[in-house]
Amino acid sequence: MKKSIVVGFFAAICFAFVTITGKYNGDEPEHIAPSKQRTGNAAKGFNYLITGDYLKSGIPYSLYTLATPKDTNNFLQRTGNNKNLQHDFTAVKAPNGELVVAPNCLQCHAQVFDGKLVVGLGNSLSDYTVNREGAALFAETLLKKLTGSEVKKYEAARNFIVSVKTIAPQLIAPVKGVNLADRLAYLLVSHRDPQTLQWSDQNLMALPDDIIPTDVPAWWLLKKKNAMFYNGFGRGDFGRFLMASNLLTVSGTAEAIEVDSHFNDVLAYINSIQPPPYPKPIDAAKATEGKTIFMASCKKCHGTYGADATYPNLLIPASIIKTDSMLYTANYSNPQFIEWFNKSWFTTGDHPAKLVPYRGYIAPPLDGIWVTAPYMHNGSVPNLEAMLNSKIRPAYWQRSFSNPGYNYDIPGWNFITKTEPGDSEVYNTTLKGYSNKGHYFGDKFSKEERLALIEYLKTL
Repeated sequence: MKKSIVVGFFAAICFAFVTITGKYNGDEPEHIAPSKQRTGNAAKGFNYLITGDYLKSGIPYSLYTLATPKDTNNFLQRTGNNKNLQHDFTAVKAPNGELVVAPNCLQCHAQVFDGKLVVGLGNSLSDYTVNREGAALFAETLLKKLTGSEVKKYEAARNFIVSVKTIAPQLIAPVKGVNLADRLAYLLVSHRDPQTLQWSDQNLMALPDDIIPTDVPAWWLLKKKNAMFYNGFGRGDFGRFLMASNLLTVSGTAEAIEVDSHFNDVLAYINSIQPPPYPKPIDAAKATEGKTIFMASCKKCHGTYGADATYPNLLIPASIIKTDSMLYTANYSNPQFIEWFNKSWFTTGDHPAKLVPYRGYIAPPLDGIWVTAPYMHNGSVPNLEAMLNSKIRPAYWQRSFSNPGYNYDIPGWNFITKTEPGDSEVYNTTLKGYSNKGHYFGDKFSKEERLALIEYLKTL
């Protein structure tokens, strides 16, 4: 049994819940009003994030450690049973007292960058190209052979294994590096009763065939935003969306209530995260020139930065942004997903959440943009220069996943332009949902102006 049994399945849910739209909007940007958020303790939130039992089922600790090499980095400086686990896994006690290893939010929301773990940086190195159903079935077969007191190990792993083997065959991407958060959420809610959250082995609703690719946004942007997700449809209490990862193994609403009671603290921690500063020298004169360009052409959508920073929280209609539409159009014919959420447990109590669909995307804050490649909501653009010049965006491009390299001068991944589709390491922008079209606003600039603008963006 390999670690791949668990890698990737939890990964996406912390990041997104579902993306379905049906609202009509015109050709003008739309302001998003703020929602009241719970307050919390950031230190407690960080501790819960890296040691908490928001997933209460997983692979038995003894089996996991037997099959997986010790992680010697200990980036999080954890102790005890977590000391030798990779940062994106946590040892927790299952309800029956058995110690298990479960994935945590850092599967999606942290990445090792230049030898250091950056918590809050979206993981752009995920691999969803492999069907892991076989690994889950192998683990199930192995654990079911246990007898006597060891039967507790299977009981503790059951919810996790059932989820994984059910969703695995339908959670496969054609290329590495994209996140399948939306698909994972679709799959899980299709097996959950909206009021009780209890699992059904049978699908409770029809699923679309499309599998939507996304790039994980940086957590440090959330403090500025009045809505969650790329299309801004996550409204109300952000903690309710953040805790939706619990749907992977949750046994019912009593458990959900207990987990939810910690996510005000998790949100407080997320709101405390700052982007890593650009680590190389910056040409001050060029950055000043770039700021002038930014203030004239970019601030209306993306806000201003520095001591008097502002952020407009604007939804940009598709007619203006013109980027790949699959994310917001995928489920016009499948309103059952929004209906599921908006009548579910997540909308109850004194801090409810809700989904408000929109035909377009939110213009994000740009803090730390130098480190968040690839760009676009689907990760289709490898660097900032191509983001600002649609004419040089490669249709097919390849980066290394075993030894990824980053370009600090022109921020983005080191990549090779290809002339045709290739293996799973080649990003193919001709695939449905993977287009690199749109956001043409930088095309009007000269090369010198773009380089100046990039120099300014390094300062954010």
